Amino acid sequence: MDKIKILVVDDESRMRKLVKDFLTKDNYDVLEAEDGEQAVDIFFQEKDIALVILDIMMPKMDGWQVCREIRQYSKVPIIMLTAKSDEKDELLGFELGVDEYISKPFSPKILVARVGAILRRAKAIDNEFIEAGGIVLDKAAHEVRIDNEVISLSFKEFELLTYFIMNPGIALSRERILNNVWNYDYFGDARTIDTHVKKLRSKLGSKGEYIKTIWGMGYKFEVE
Repeated sequence: MDKIKILVVDDESRMRKLVKDFLTKDNYDVLEAEDGEQAVDIFFQEKDIALVILDIMMPKMDGWQVCREIRQYSKVPIIMLTAKSDEKDELLGFELGVDEYISKPFSPKILVARVGAILRRAKAIDNEFIEAGGIVLDKAAHEVRIDNEVISLSFKEFELLTYFIMNPGIALSRERILNNVWNYDYFGDARTIDTHVKKLRSKLGSKGEYIKTIWGMGYKFEVE
């Protein structure tokens, strides 16, 4: 069986080696790029890369531009690394379709756990269609349609919408959403969920009203 291929992009060789060593121990096939231009070249040459771990601050082409280039053609999961924790950076990352956002320094074991969680969810997708209130979710194609029009969602937005639709009418706390959609012990705050919900509502248009806010707790998906 072929190993799952992951692209690690960072201009610091020590950081690349650290991440590669931990991922290799988990039997992943790790490709490396030391700048943004090299990352884009490798990504489109290889074709079958399952996940990208991407630093922001790099020469030639920064992580934001790499993300934009990839997102024009692919919904491959992207984990963004940054040396600073800034809310504006985080929001921009989610805006561009980043699936995870990790600030340096970080625990390599936590990073590997997040990689595994994303890939397990991607592998679990089957040929199932789900429909709720005019929203048609194609799990095999990782695609959402409203009135036969494809709605472009990031990997995480798709997973979040799937979780909502699979749990209609149930009050879901932020902690429960994190545990089920992110599927690991998340070292962050509720802003991550709130940001994703805001973007998801916007992309769903009038159907976004199905996602109700339960103040002080979380959210509920309810078709009126």
